[in-house]
Amino acid sequence: MLEPVSVSFESLNFATLLPMLIAITGGLLILFIDLLKSNLDKSIYIVISIMFSLMDLGAVITLDLNTRGFFDVMFIDGIAVLSQIIILGASILFISFAFASNRFHEYQYPEFFALFLFMISGFQFMVASDNLITIFVGLETASLALYTMIVLHNKDKSFEAAIKYFTMGALAASFYAFGSMILYGLTGSVELYKIFEVLEARNFEPAILIITSAVFFIASFGFKLAIVPFHTWVPDVYEGSSAALAGYISVVPKIASFVVAIRIFEQLIHSGIDWVEYILYAVVVITMTMANIWALIQSDVKRMLAYSSISHTGFVMSAIMIGTTQSNSGIFLYWILFAFANLGAFAMLWASRKRGVRYHERYDHPFEKFAGMVKLMPLGAVMMGLFMLTLAGVPPFAIFWGKLYLISSAINANYTILAIIMALNSAIAVYYYLKLVVYMFLKDAIVNRDGSAYMTNASISLRIVLGISAFFTVVSMFAINPLLDISSYFVAMSGF
Repeated sequence: MLEPVSVSFESLNFATLLPMLIAITGGLLILFIDLLKSNLDKSIYIVISIMFSLMDLGAVITLDLNTRGFFDVMFIDGIAVLSQIIILGASILFISFAFASNRFHEYQYPEFFALFLFMISGFQFMVASDNLITIFVGLETASLALYTMIVLHNKDKSFEAAIKYFTMGALAASFYAFGSMILYGLTGSVELYKIFEVLEARNFEPAILIITSAVFFIASFGFKLAIVPFHTWVPDVYEGSSAALAGYISVVPKIASFVVAIRIFEQLIHSGIDWVEYILYAVVVITMTMANIWALIQSDVKRMLAYSSISHTGFVMSAIMIGTTQSNSGIFLYWILFAFANLGAFAMLWASRKRGVRYHERYDHPFEKFAGMVKLMPLGAVMMGLFMLTLAGVPPFAIFWGKLYLISSAINANYTILAIIMALNSAIAVYYYLKLVVYMFLKDAIVNRDGSAYMTNASISLRIVLGISAFFTVVSMFAINPLLDISSYFVAMSGF
């Protein structure tokens, strides 16, 4: 007869679950409040979302590093904490845009804010675990919430975007399941550190099955990260989403996927599975180059930003392939710098939109719409120019230093050709970002306007949040060393 096994409360280390539980509790509270009294002012739900996100952030900051919890399912290392800080910081900035205006349909639903908090908890589960099942649960929790948030935008393009995103997400989930199944079949474990211990003891044989598993994982995260050739959903999903949500999709889901990719691919590459490195090398070069070429020929600013975000993803994926401490520190430095500028750029698209006013039969944000913007809305043009120059990586703006650091990590790791390709792609990106700057500052308005299309429906709240994005974009130029020190510290505490 089996004797019952006693498990002490301390050994479960529930503190590792606390951040996610805070987010889930916040989502449930919003649903409960709406059940008791519907039709409350939306600001209440925004305040609750921000309050619980801040509580979540506080719980993350107080976590002990390099600890496990809840039957060793949760794994809190440096990159888990740092990535959660980025996720929560960007999420707080994003949800603050909801104060701005009643124009967007989704903000009228309490469910939108509940889904938002559930989505955050899903991303946190992804980054704070090295258990393949927990990662999958977090991935699907976040994805299902995000699909619904997109469709709540309630436009024809929103339904199309949500369906495409759902279809690609289903494919990604199936590929992830296949890759996990192979590793479990080979090792009998779903925890990454145990998987690699078993594979190392077997000298990583049979290699063909390990490479097959890696290919499935590359395809899975290829869809989530939108790397070529798995990127086809991106421009349509961004176009069908609200501008603010599109900016959020380009930042937060990707940092969660980057962390999982670091845990899987860097271990494989460091273990001598050269084919994984070769495949990632090809994917990185193709993604950076093709995305830049497609961005060059876009007529719509939103679609241009969609393709440019793919190029930025390829840039960061190169650091995962390199897999050194310097490159891993560069990943988080780069994405922190990218987050403020990209969220700000998408928010400016939102601010410049006016119901019933169209400048193109197909697109909402053609380049021509911004012609002469400096004369109609000088401050808005300056802020948008700041975001464009930052995203372009023009010195001395912040992302220039992030790109320089990643390129130097490639050179230091003897990837000289890759460094040259990264530099060339950075130069190409300058053209299409500066194209918008030229329209705003050097061209005359195509039609007679009084400036009413710009920010007339934007409340004081939206202007404040835009100002915060611009402020941090400027400050980050002078805070490269502190941000790098923080990134390096957390990466060093992760053993990568």
